[in-house]
Amino acid sequence: MYLCSIINTMEELVVKDSNGAVLQDGDSVMVVKTLKVKGSSITIKQGTIVKKIRLTDDEELIEGKVDGSVVVLRTEFLKKK
Repeated sequence: MYLCSIINTMEELVVKDSNGAVLQDGDSVMVVKTLKVKGSSITIKQGTIVKKIRLTDDEELIEGKVDGSVVVLRTEFLKKK
């Protein structure tokens, strides 16, 4: 009798900012371009610091709080602080 074992390997998501620096949960990032938030009247100005980010399932998106609202931001507009 042969035993086959199936090994589930979870590929680690590598999330990088606009400069190629690796981002992790809890990092602080700075917005490099003024952004309008879809579906809201919020505008995130260039230079705004977003603290304690959370990574998502998508390597191009992160979650963070800006002015008390949780927003999803694209990593191409962020720079690690």
